[in-house]
Amino acid sequence: MSLVYDEYGRPFIIIKEQEKKSRIKGIEAVKASILAAKTVARTCRSSLGPKGMDKMLQSPDGDVTITNDGATILEMMEVENQIGKLLVELSKSQDHEIGDGTTGVVVLAGALLEHAEALLDMGIHPLRVAEGYEMACKVATDNLEKIKSTFEFSKDDIEPLIKTCMTTLSSKIVGRLKRHMAEICVKAVVAVADLDRRDVNLDLIKVEGKVGGTMEDTRLVEGIVIDKDFSHPQMPKELKDVKLAILTCPFEPPKPKTKHKVEIDTVEKFEELRKQEQKYFTDMVQLCKDSGAGLIICQWGFDDEANHLLMHEGLPAVRWVGGVEIELLAMATGGRIVPRFSELTPEKLGFAKSVTEISFGTTKDKMLVIEGCPNLKAVTIFVRGGNKMVLDEIKRSLHDAICVARNLVRDNSIIYGGGASEISCSLAVEAAAHEVVGDVQYAMRAFADALEAVPLALAENSGLPPIESLTAVRKRQMEENNPYLGIDCNDIGTNDMREQNVFETFLSKRQQLFLATQVCKMILKIDDVIKPSEYE
Repeated sequence: MSLVYDEYGRPFIIIKEQEKKSRIKGIEAVKASILAAKTVARTCRSSLGPKGMDKMLQSPDGDVTITNDGATILEMMEVENQIGKLLVELSKSQDHEIGDGTTGVVVLAGALLEHAEALLDMGIHPLRVAEGYEMACKVATDNLEKIKSTFEFSKDDIEPLIKTCMTTLSSKIVGRLKRHMAEICVKAVVAVADLDRRDVNLDLIKVEGKVGGTMEDTRLVEGIVIDKDFSHPQMPKELKDVKLAILTCPFEPPKPKTKHKVEIDTVEKFEELRKQEQKYFTDMVQLCKDSGAGLIICQWGFDDEANHLLMHEGLPAVRWVGGVEIELLAMATGGRIVPRFSELTPEKLGFAKSVTEISFGTTKDKMLVIEGCPNLKAVTIFVRGGNKMVLDEIKRSLHDAICVARNLVRDNSIIYGGGASEISCSLAVEAAAHEVVGDVQYAMRAFADALEAVPLALAENSGLPPIESLTAVRKRQMEENNPYLGIDCNDIGTNDMREQNVFETFLSKRQQLFLATQVCKMILKIDDVIKPSEYE
C-alpha cells in the first residue's frame, strides 16, 4: 500500500496486488463456511458420552492438557478459520450460561450444517433452510416441554440432585468416584443456595487444589481455604473464635511523595530515623491490638521488623492475600475491608469460629482453612490429585457438576439422557414436517435427521453398531410411545434411561437446541467471505 498525490495535491491510496485478495461469494461461500464448521465439530464428536475419548492438547509453552470437556478442547485449539472461531464461541456461550453440554452443542451444530449442505445442493435457498430450521427448533423445544419430568428436592432430600450430577461425571476422569464427587458438589451448591428465590451465587463456591494425595482425599470445607500460611513460623497454628482485621494498607512507613532527599551523615541521625520507623510499626500494631483483632489479614506484604513485632505482641498475621480472596473473606466473616490503620475499629472486624494452618506431607506446603463464618455460607471444595494435569481435569469436571446442580435449583426439570430426548424430538419434528407445505418441509426433515447425530455418536463412541442401535431404539420409541428410551452406552442391558438413572437438565438441552439453531442460521446467511490481502 502506498500514498500518492494527484495534480491538485489531493492524496489517494493505491492498493497493490489487488488480485491476490481472497474472496468467495454466493453458495460457494456458504459451503466453505459449512466445511470449516464440520471439521471443528468432528474433532469434538469422538468426545461425546460416557465412553467418549480424551484429547491431548499441547500449549505453545509445552504444557500438556488431557480432557474430554468440549469447551476446554475448543478453547485450547488454535482455530484460525473465522467460522471455526464461531463454533468456539458457541461452546463458550453454552459453558458460561449453562456450564454443561458444551460438546453436544457443537456436535449438533455440525450435524445441522452437514444436512443443510445437502439441501443447498438440491437448489433450496439458504434462507429457506434457515426458516425451516427455526420452525423445527420451535417444535423440538415444545416437545421437550412435554417429555420433561419434574422432581422435588430439599436440603434434607438431595438424592435426585446427586443422581443428575453423577450422569455429568460419568464421562470424566473422576468417573470411578462419581458418587463421592457428586455428593460434594451438591452439598456445596445447597449450602450457598437460596432455595426460596431459586438462586445460587457460584462466587461463594471456591474450588481450590493442591498436588499430592489421592482423588479420594477431595473434601468439602464449610468455609474458605487460602493458599497462604502465617507470616512467622512461631505464630500459633490454630485459632478459635477469632476476630479478623482485613487490611489493604501495608505494614511499612509512609513514603514521602516529594523529590526531596534525606541525607544521613551521622550515627545519631540514623538512630533517630530507625526509632521513628520503629515507632510507625509499633503504632500500627497497637492500633490493631486496640481494635480487638485476633488475626490480621493483609493484602500487601510487610518487612521483618513488622513481622517480629506482630509475633512478639501475640498477633498472628497472613500477608499477600489476593484481592478476590480478600473480598470473599470480607463477605463471609462479616468484616469490612480497611484501607487505613486509623480507620480500624471493633465494628469493622470479621469473625470466624476457627482458623487452622494445615500442611501436606514431605513438601511442607501449607494452607489456611477458615471455618465457621457467620454471614455467608461460603464453601470451598478442596481437591487433591497425583499431579497438576489430573488436578486441573478434576476441577473442570467438578465445575460442570456444580453448574448442573445450580441449574436444577433454578429449574428442577429434567429430561432423560442417552439420546432419548433427541430421538423423541426427531420423531416430533418429522411428524410436524408432514403438515408443512413447500421446500421448508425438506429443511425440517433435515433438522430431524441432524438430531439423530447425537445418539449415533453416543453409540459409536461406546463401541456399539451405530445405525442398528439407533434404528432399534427409534422403532421402540414409536411403537411404545416411550420418550425415555435411549442408547445403552453403559451396557447395563436396558434402554430405559429411567432405570439407568441417566438424567440431563432441561435448561441445558433447550439451550443446546436454541444456540445450535441460531449459529446455523448465522452461517447460512453468510454469502460473501472476504480475507484482507497482504498490503505492501
